[in-house]
Amino acid sequence: MEYDALVLAGGGSTRFGGVDKAMLVLDGVTMLDRVLAATEDATSTVVVGPIRTTYRQVAWTVEDPPAGGPVAGIAAGLIHGTSPIVVVFSCDLPWLTKYDVTHLVRNLGDHDGHGLRDTEGHEQHLATAYRRTTLAEAIRQVGDPRDKSVRRTLADLDLTWSAPTRAGHDVDTWADLDD
Repeated sequence: MEYDALVLAGGGSTRFGGVDKAMLVLDGVTMLDRVLAATEDATSTVVVGPIRTTYRQVAWTVEDPPAGGPVAGIAAGLIHGTSPIVVVFSCDLPWLTKYDVTHLVRNLGDHDGHGLRDTEGHEQHLATAYRRTTLAEAIRQVGDPRDKSVRRTLADLDLTWSAPTRAGHDVDTWADLDD
């Protein structure tokens, strides 16, 4: 099943003391490249954030204005690609694999989205496969996407979730790397 990948990598990494989380190296591979490897079967891939060196070629864009938050990032990234399914991932999912991405796309069914839960059972809206049309409509309805809540923006979508998995565990602090 065809899908496009949208990877959010424009955050300020404030809980990391300003270290660029996307370029943090784990076992010789940056967190961004780990997500790009998991999504390498995508028809197209766009990374929303400043241009960095990556192991494979991708399209780049930034939200307008920059630092507008993840909803603004999704809005900017949706301009790229044409597949009816788009997977949206934050760049801080170091345990995400191709298998997880395939699982999300295959289990979308008739729903608007199918996403990962982290090991504590939290629903990860930034680790989800979405129907492009319903995601785009939710973003359009929010108006100016700058600094909007992802959960509130997507609250009316029909979303299903995986069983808790390490693949959905995002890294927000240094302690998260020890989990």
